[in-house]
Amino acid sequence: MSSDQQNLKKIPAPQKLVDVALTALSQTYTPYSHFPVGAALLTDSGTIFKGINIENVSFGLTNCAERTAIFSAVAAGNRHFSGLVISGRTNEPIAPCGACRQVMVEFFKPDMPIWLINDSGKEIQTNIASLMPGSFNALS
Repeated sequence: MSSDQQNLKKIPAPQKLVDVALTALSQTYTPYSHFPVGAALLTDSGTIFKGINIENVSFGLTNCAERTAIFSAVAAGNRHFSGLVISGRTNEPIAPCGACRQVMVEFFKPDMPIWLINDSGKEIQTNIASLMPGSFNALS
């Protein structure tokens, strides 16, 4: 466990974010992988943006739930965020891919809470500093 992870104040994911992320699982477009992922991103102003993974027959053109939520929020003029829940129908809490982690580095404060959950109630709280140690950004 990294020092960032150890120093993180553990709080349960806000139920509203959990509900949005879990509801999103039934709204994904996953005809190829059949692997739904949902996300709920909270802005500092209290708005929640839902994200779903959207596949394409050319897998490189697929967009993950986390990036869908982030890009939707940014497109709506938001740049300040206070929490993200990522959900999956997995045995353990789901983890974001590398591309999503790099996008999170771009838009999230290093210590912003990120909750990784599954549809059975398991939850891990983390942050982008722990998920992407040594990451590069515009300030690097």
